[in-house]
Amino acid sequence: MDFGDVTLLALRVFREVAERGTLTAAATALGYTQSAVSRQIASLERVTRTPVLERRPGGVRLTAAGNVVLRHAIAVLDEIDAAGRELAGLPADAGTVRLGWFPSAGAVLVPRAVAELRRTHPAVTVVTREGTTPVLVRALRAGTVDLAVLGSAPPFRPPDAETPALRLETLAERTLRVAVPAGHPLAGAGQVDVADLRGQRWIAGPSAGRETLMGVWPGLDERPEIAHTARDWLAKLSLVAAGCGLTTLPASLAGAVPPGVRVLAVRGGPAERRRVVLARLPGPVSEPAALLTDVLRRAAAG
Repeated sequence: MDFGDVTLLALRVFREVAERGTLTAAATALGYTQSAVSRQIASLERVTRTPVLERRPGGVRLTAAGNVVLRHAIAVLDEIDAAGRELAGLPADAGTVRLGWFPSAGAVLVPRAVAELRRTHPAVTVVTREGTTPVLVRALRAGTVDLAVLGSAPPFRPPDAETPALRLETLAERTLRVAVPAGHPLAGAGQVDVADLRGQRWIAGPSAGRETLMGVWPGLDERPEIAHTARDWLAKLSLVAAGCGLTTLPASLAGAVPPGVRVLAVRGGPAERRRVVLARLPGPVSEPAALLTDVLRRAAAG
């Protein structure tokens, strides 16, 4: 048995596992049982005669052989999908670019960029998906997105340690702000002292690796009181508007807050900054991806 005996199903399952990070998540996404996913990976490893995945607590990681297989699987599956589009009467190159984005980028940046690209290049189709940084990075490496807009906090490390290193471009760097209810005692001023944030109730995002307690002002010298937990930025701001607590947000979102919320600068303590980063794999970039990259740069600067 040689690599020519590998099935397209095994390659699709392997790409899904590489993107999702676990066999269980891949099975859920594909509508398969975990044992069916395991069998496809086992069949692939029989063909390659070497492990393609390193099993770890909490997930899997590609081996060196797995990275080779994934690179070629992406190319093969993309060609098969292009053939399907052509047979369905669509052009082989439909001018499509796939964009992943972290949640708050969907409030202003992504809609602004997509609308501008539709106006200037209506033949280009943008397919978008929201996700956390780990999910989007895996999607980049699995070839299911072409570009990813990521959020980054100090010390601004690369989003993963895999090779080849991702190409990263900072689109914008903004100060962090705090959102308070319009009726809150702090709401009357344009800015507050960091000391005024002690003893407040906070609306935070769920913990996820290093990005713990997103929504709480960083560096508070106390254990914060978490009144509510929400992942969606609009849900957090709606809870703020209802008077349920405070949360943080990048300055770029100040114009998108709902009624009943005041956005304040914070003085005192170290400056808190956040970056919006565009990530992609190294190598040639398609024309649709290059056009979207240029539009994202302009949208972030605006």
